[in-house]
Amino acid sequence: MTFRDGTLVDWHAWNEAAFEAAARAGKPVLCSLTAPWCEWCARMDERTYSEPKLAANVGESFVPVRVDVDRHPRIRERYNMGGFPTTVFLTPEGNVLSGATYLGPDGFRQILDSVRATWDAKGEAAGRIPRSVAEDDAPSGEVTADVEAHMVEQIAAAFDGEYGGWGSDAKFPLPETVEFALKRDRPRGTRTLEAIRTHLLDTYDGGFYRFAETRRWGEPHREKLTDENAALVRAFTAGYLYTGEESYRDTAERTVEYLTTTAWTGEAFAASQAASEYYTLEPSDREDADPPHVDGTVLADRNGMAAEALFRFAAVTDHGSASRYAERALERVLGTLVEDGRIARFDGEGSETGLLADHARLLSGLSAAAQVTGPDGWLGPARAIADDAIDRLVAADGAFRDGTPGGAGLLDRPLYPLGTNAEMADALLDLAALTGEERYESAANDALGAFAGAYDRMGVEAAGYAAACARAVYDPLVVRTPPAGSDLHRAALRIADHEKVVVPEDRDDAVAVRSGERSDPAGTPKELLERAADGPAPET
Repeated sequence: MTFRDGTLVDWHAWNEAAFEAAARAGKPVLCSLTAPWCEWCARMDERTYSEPKLAANVGESFVPVRVDVDRHPRIRERYNMGGFPTTVFLTPEGNVLSGATYLGPDGFRQILDSVRATWDAKGEAAGRIPRSVAEDDAPSGEVTADVEAHMVEQIAAAFDGEYGGWGSDAKFPLPETVEFALKRDRPRGTRTLEAIRTHLLDTYDGGFYRFAETRRWGEPHREKLTDENAALVRAFTAGYLYTGEESYRDTAERTVEYLTTTAWTGEAFAASQAASEYYTLEPSDREDADPPHVDGTVLADRNGMAAEALFRFAAVTDHGSASRYAERALERVLGTLVEDGRIARFDGEGSETGLLADHARLLSGLSAAAQVTGPDGWLGPARAIADDAIDRLVAADGAFRDGTPGGAGLLDRPLYPLGTNAEMADALLDLAALTGEERYESAANDALGAFAGAYDRMGVEAAGYAAACARAVYDPLVVRTPPAGSDLHRAALRIADHEKVVVPEDRDDAVAVRSGERSDPAGTPKELLERAADGPAPET
């Protein structure tokens, strides 16, 4: 199957047939990794792939394959060359010959000639396997408090004291790093929230831009991704939870409004909104201009993240509308994308099923729903999703694979992503507290331990992993309350610890549990806050 996709190139879909065709023809594969939100992808289509001589060269000397990286994350993780668009040249076996990001006509012409010369001289021997999927032993070790302590040091060492955020080049918002800092290094966490809000928030249409190209948070890349906006709702909600600062609540609420209007399909959350010069217009000029394209694809993982974020926001603000949208999104995903615990990434031809990212993030959304609205209707699907992932994706050392190995190119090689393993472990720790089932806690600890031998080489981007390790070492604060909606339940949701687990039950009082030790029962919200602050009841 081939398609044009608005260019002059006859693209193949990513499948075994395309690579078999390359092998038969003795040609390398030109793989274009693109995304609906990617402004530079559109520019490359207009300036490079629509140039007749270049398109003809591609068709004669290569087998061209195009991939939507949002729909196919396993391909993205194996072949991303550092941004999008990615242009990666592969052997018919799927090994990498060369690659780059955006290429204008002149640069593209040069790399076509270079790759073709290399292929003619060396053939398959010129290909290499990326380090991420090379068969290296996992750096396993014991999960200890040292993981958290190391990350606290990294948060301080890599912080940009002049402009906020972390790093000295392009500035990404790093919402998981912000959340880690808010609990353990609050001044740096709040300073970064201020920078993100000042430089990346679209104050007219709502939503956050993806990142800034300079250290000073300048030259923003203006695409808006649902998962990144959801993560920032979480971060600003956590900021409000810890500080009571109304501006953080307002920013989170403004982003919730964006997600439930512009990014809402009518049934669930859309995948993304494209970057555009539209965002550089004055507000009065925007009123007469068409807003950028919204990709209405309902992706399982992004809906899980958005639902979790909206539930967290509703938990500390009583924002009933946010909770209702979150419930509707989960119901849509459960009704159309989940069968016997196995998740399809999207509803359509070519969708993979059983990807770790979809399982981890939807499980987090279901856990949040159980905590905020009560367990009925949520814990059954949560158990099925967790069980499927544990039974199918766990390797011998406890790490989760990103999906079931199989498919064209390097998809038959397993990949063990640190960040998604941390997300899965975090969700499993929540599920263990909600259900009391040790199977989930054990799987979480094993997944974290599979990477613990390398903790001292991790930078601030791995703050989510460090936070999950801290929860595994100390056990999360678990607050057992009367049913959802009661005063004690609402008070528990507002305890200033975003890593806690709230368990609504059929009871009249509430208790705070730390490391298995229960506090004295609390009969009022004030008593509960005191019990949570004081720790377990004294032994008698």
